[in-house]
Amino acid sequence: MIAVEKAFSKGQTIFSEGEEGTGFYVMIKGRVKIYKLSPEGKEQILHIFGMGEPFGEVPVFAGENFPANAEALENSRALFFPRLALLRLIKQNPSFALNLLAILSRRLRSFAAQIEDLSLKEVPGRIAAHLLYLSELKKGSSDLKLTITKGQLASLLGTIPETLSRILGRMSGEGLISLSGPHIKILDRDGLKTLADSSGRL
Repeated sequence: MIAVEKAFSKGQTIFSEGEEGTGFYVMIKGRVKIYKLSPEGKEQILHIFGMGEPFGEVPVFAGENFPANAEALENSRALFFPRLALLRLIKQNPSFALNLLAILSRRLRSFAAQIEDLSLKEVPGRIAAHLLYLSELKKGSSDLKLTITKGQLASLLGTIPETLSRILGRMSGEGLISLSGPHIKILDRDGLKTLADSSGRL
């Protein structure tokens, strides 16, 4: 058997930055956040992964240490693929490697967009771009539901919860979106696109 099933409780560390990359994981149930900490202890979330998504795979191929931390956001289960067993599987089944490369390529594009947003856009532009991204994941639906806390979303977008809430409220006041708890409805898609593509100021 190649994979080993592992269970993680909410808040449990799955791996820490700098640890040896002995294998990678595929989520079976629950969600995990991948994040880095600044020297001052500020958290920057890089990814949030759910059921069926792999994570921690890059160090496996490079033979290096994990470049970030992973923590379970809720009680979760994952399949763990040890590095040596995975490399044998790839040699036996090249199509498996092609599928992993496709996933890594998509994540590289996502990272490039995230870096661009964090470095070039103001916070309103980042939020607008993220809402449009969530809509794309739902095949263009205007009805969205946040599956993470506002604190986690703020960390993902490189801001703080207070700023996130203030800007969402301003977007609602200007008729771009409507808010009801974790539910967000896009009312003015073109307005959001303009905000996301411009300097990102409201």
